[in-house]
Amino acid sequence: MPDPRYRVLFIASHAVQYQSPIFRRLAVNPELDIHVAYCTLKGAEAAVDPEFGAKIQWDIPLLDGYPWSEVPNRGSGRESFFGLCNPGLWKLIHGGNYDAVICYVSYVRASFWIARAAAKLSNAAFLFGTDAVTRDPLHGWMWKRAAKRVAWPVLFQMVNQVMVSSSRTHQFLTSLGIPPEQISLTPATVDNEWWASRASETGRGDTRRAWGATENDIVFLFCAKLQPWKRPFDLLHAFALANISESILLFAGEGPLRAALEKEAVSLGISSRVHFLGFVNQSHLPAIYSAADLMVLPSSHENFGFVINEAMCCGCPVMVSDCVGAGPDLIAPVNPGFIFPVGDVDAIARLLRDATTDRPRLREIGRRCVAHMQSWSPEQNIASTVKAVRIAVARKRKGSSQALPGVAGRQPSAPEGQKLHK
Repeated sequence: MPDPRYRVLFIASHAVQYQSPIFRRLAVNPELDIHVAYCTLKGAEAAVDPEFGAKIQWDIPLLDGYPWSEVPNRGSGRESFFGLCNPGLWKLIHGGNYDAVICYVSYVRASFWIARAAAKLSNAAFLFGTDAVTRDPLHGWMWKRAAKRVAWPVLFQMVNQVMVSSSRTHQFLTSLGIPPEQISLTPATVDNEWWASRASETGRGDTRRAWGATENDIVFLFCAKLQPWKRPFDLLHAFALANISESILLFAGEGPLRAALEKEAVSLGISSRVHFLGFVNQSHLPAIYSAADLMVLPSSHENFGFVINEAMCCGCPVMVSDCVGAGPDLIAPVNPGFIFPVGDVDAIARLLRDATTDRPRLREIGRRCVAHMQSWSPEQNIASTVKAVRIAVARKRKGSSQALPGVAGRQPSAPEGQKLHK
């Protein structure tokens, strides 16, 4: 008898700490038979991250609990079209007899187009995941904005289903003319249970004492790479402007702006109350979120912001700029007043002062954060992913006798030329 499950290949540019828990759950889902193809093992293996400016390896397992293989990258490894070029994807897809291919590799990489062509010739549905919320380029090359206006509607129409990570991305794609029925909202999630469990095991008092903070102090947190578009200077200046006694500001993260931020803290006369923790690995973050009173993410370019999920699962309230993609889904339902205009240092300072004057309300917001994350969880992501596959396969097979959503998956066959890991 044919396997009733959909046979699905996920293609990822590298191992990501947020995707691995999803892959583990998908691997045991009764409707899917999955395989994950990595174009590189960056993240799972120690490597220099240019944005962190350090050699990084996540200290949690990223490759356990699901079948995967590495497809050798024949590209340069640089941030360019041929930086990621994995010809082995052709053989893997063409010989794998997949019902659907879900690609998380950017369309500006050669591997995306290899995967799409192979899926098309193999008659597999092709799904593309995106978290884009704007056509504005990250680095200010505005010619890209005009190019995207023309190219993106064509690109998204080339796939059988688009998987988006937030309601803001969904709204953005519909504004480009993509039909709503061709878009599936698969919530951008972290392993909620892991974060909540780890947070419950931490000692808030011990962690705060290591920072020189008492229970009377209010601890503000910035947790992100110290990059220009994260706008850490906005929070530093707002903290100085708010001039709150018994307060501490933490920067958890590394990046090229660190030295300038440290110098600016001295210039503002607040260096004794500003601490730089450097890069903090995953296993140590729950203690930091649990011990902080409020996290602030002032980014001018943030398609979603997984640190928001992490903090909220740990009971830490979060304030964000109106350019942060997670705002409508995670912040607004809990406290819409914690969304401020990007770049408005005065607004951030006011919000910091307001948070200080009503500590019980701030703690209540923290409890609401934990409760809200129950409705934005891996379970919702899995259900939406399965539904997206069902829709895409049905659309691909439309006009044939197999076009029904409940159609049985293809007969499985092992990926050719790849070493399988389970």
